[in-house]
Formats: sequence, C-alpha cells, structure tokens
Amino acid sequence: MTVAAWRGPMTYSNRDDVRSVVFQSLYALQLSDDFFSPGNHVVLKPNWVKEHDERKPGPNQWEHVVTHPSVIEAVASWVGERLKDRGTVTICDAPQTDSSFRKLAEYCGLNEMIDRLNASHAGVRFVLLDLRPEEWHAVDGVVVSKTMQSGDPLGSTKVSLNEASEFVNFSGQGKLYGASYDMQETNDRHVGSRHEYLLCRTPMDADVFINLPKLKTHKKVGITCALKNLVGINANKNWLPHHTEGTPDQGGDQFPVASTKARLEQTWMGNAKRWLKNSPALSRLFVPIKKLGRLYFGDTQKVVRSGNWHGNDTCWRMVLDLNKCLFSFDGEGKPRRKPIRYLAVVDGIIGGEGNGPMAPDARPTGVIIAGTHPAVVDTVAATIMGFNWQKIRLLKNVWTMGRLSFCPFQPDSIRVISNDSHWQGGIQHITQTANYRPHFGWVGAIESGNQNKSA
Repeated sequence: MTVAAWRGPMTYSNRDDVRSVVFQSLYALQLSDDFFSPGNHVVLKPNWVKEHDERKPGPNQWEHVVTHPSVIEAVASWVGERLKDRGTVTICDAPQTDSSFRKLAEYCGLNEMIDRLNASHAGVRFVLLDLRPEEWHAVDGVVVSKTMQSGDPLGSTKVSLNEASEFVNFSGQGKLYGASYDMQETNDRHVGSRHEYLLCRTPMDADVFINLPKLKTHKKVGITCALKNLVGINANKNWLPHHTEGTPDQGGDQFPVASTKARLEQTWMGNAKRWLKNSPALSRLFVPIKKLGRLYFGDTQKVVRSGNWHGNDTCWRMVLDLNKCLFSFDGEGKPRRKPIRYLAVVDGIIGGEGNGPMAPDARPTGVIIAGTHPAVVDTVAATIMGFNWQKIRLLKNVWTMGRLSFCPFQPDSIRVISNDSHWQGGIQHITQTANYRPHFGWVGAIESGNQNKSA
C-alpha cells in the first residue's frame, strides 16, 4: 500500500503553491485511469469541526483547526479535471453541532470557492452542503437552544453492524456517553449484540469518497486524521459513544483516577445531565452553576475528564465502526456489491498540536499526505507527527479487527513515497518527525523514540 508524503509550503499565503503540492502528492499515487469516470458523483469530506479555535473565537483563528479551503479547492479542481466536464462534486460535512456553518463559510470563503470551481470547470457541478439536521447554540459549552435544519437532502442511512461491531462484549455497555445529555439514546443503540449507526446518505451513496482531514492531535483517540474524520458523516451524533462513565475501577474511562473529586463530579454531572437532557431553556440556568463548578473541579483545558486521555477504551471502537459502515455498506444500508473508491488527502501544511481537536496550537508542518486507505494514511501520519502508532489504540486495533475488517493487509506492506529522502520506504524508515506535542491527557503515553529528530 502506497502513501505519498509530500513536502510543501509552511503557510497558505500562496494558493498556487498549495495547489502544486496537492497535485504532486496525488500524481505520485499513480491512480488507475478508471478511478474516476465522467458523470460520477464525488464527495469531498473536509474536517470542519468548528469555525474557530475554542479558546479564541474570531475570523482569524481557524487555519490550524479545519481543513484549509486552498487544499479543498486544489483537490476539487484536480477531481474536476478527471470528470472531463461531466459529474457532480459535493463538498460536505456535519461539523460539531454547536458550530456556526454560516460563520465557517464566511471565515473560510467557502461560497467564493464554490463560485470559482463552477466557473473553471464547465459541465461539472460543485455543491456546498451542511449535513447536520440541527444546529445548536451553546453558552460556555451548555446547549441552550436548537435550530432544525434541512440536513442531507438524500436523507439518512441506518446501518446495523450488530455482531460485527467493536462494541460487542464491551464491558462499558449501559454506561456509554454520546454527544448530548441523553445517555439513554446512546445506550439504546449499543446493547448486547445490537449496534446501530445513522449516517448521512450523500457520502454513503458517493461513487468516489475523498476524505480531507486535518493533521491534528485529539483528546479522545490520540490523533484525528482520516479514520476519525468519519464522525462528520453522521446524521445523529448521539448514536456515537465517546466515553464510558466512571473511573477505571468502575469499568469506565471518564476519569483516569478514582479520586474524591472525580466521584463527586460524576455524581453531580450525572444528575445535571438527567435534569437538562430535554430542556435547552432550563440549561441557561445551568451556565453560571457550571462556571462555579469549574472553579472547584478545574478547567477542561487543564483537567482530564470526559474520556480525554490515553486510557479511553470507547471512542476508538466507534471510529472503527464508522469506517466499517462506509467500507461495507451502501446508501441503502445494504452490503456493498463492489468496493468503494476511496481517497484521503491530509492537510498538514499547518497542523494542530496540544489540546486538539478544538483548541490546538498551530504547528506549521508543510506536508500533504495522500493515500487510498485510511489505516495506511493514519499510520504514516502518526509516525510523521512523532508518535508511536502502536501505542495509539485506534491505530493498533485497526490492524487486528475481526469481522468486517477493511484492512486486508498489514502495516509492513506500507510504502511511503516522498520528495524528502527522510520519508522514503517503509514506516520504520521515517527518520525525521515533526515532534507534535500530544494532548495533555496523552503526554508520555504515545511519543516515539524519534521525538528528538525534528522534521
């Protein structure tokens, strides 16, 4: 399996330079002539998790958080050329529910990007789409109102993984926490051998799916790249288990240590979630109480909670399940009759290190990583970041899946091609790394022995 890791500019200031490195990385893959066909519907899935760094709201705080529009536009233009004046390219995502798609489009110039693409590729239609069925308004992390949206125009796809899920026989069943205070909804979808996901149909129906993740650290799974980016194709994110309530001695991974504070916070927050789960209006009253709680329990940017550490044994299972859904099922939720055509292009020109994915520090890296399989791309990405992929549960377990495994090969088959000689060959031959700083809940757990060798 081949991955292209291409050195390029350290900034996005020159769109032509970005376009050049993206094109070079894609040409290096030498995709077959029939990878794209005229008339295809191609879906591009960026990482639009939020319109700004959580710590610094504003129009100039997003380059290290989301996939940059110059990378998206370069890939879209490259695809447009291969469709030969006939087809559709949908650029879509379901960002974090409490982010503003209007601000995202404004800050990143997405509508102008779509206009340029449609003007330069006659016969190919480029579409921008927010896949979310609702957008939440949050105050200090507390949801106080919800606005219904049209969501995916093709609707949703229910996939029942059931016995093929990574949650089968998982001890955390019944204590799973998803994306909202309604824990019952999450646990109803993951009980015994019943494991279900609700996905947006547009990406599931695509002839070609192109994943455009950002190179970042992640508080729950170590890194967020191609595998984790599939969280953004969900029609109901509360069906996605993110952590298991409790401490390790209770069979949970919410907190790393069974301290008095952890037990008190678990009880206090558990009660609050039950009271507030169906009452956004009442949630406004909870905002000042949460501020007081932060003074005692500590800020999430400094204190490990909600499964934000290397002991999270829940979130990686959900991520692998989502990839099983995409690779194994079609838009009707039925087994695919032919393999999906898949491509990942990682924006690592300016990545995010530290408290990712929503509050990372900018890490100029100057790399585009491209490949036709997410496990391969992510394993190379983690290595270039300076992490030992075998210490990251998501990447260690992607190679050992049982039922519905989408990895018919092993990591020793990975070959990196690059315009940098330090990255040529197998992943064991990568001799320079970018020394990314992990999320503080992962410090000391995943760094590789190459951390002193700067890329």
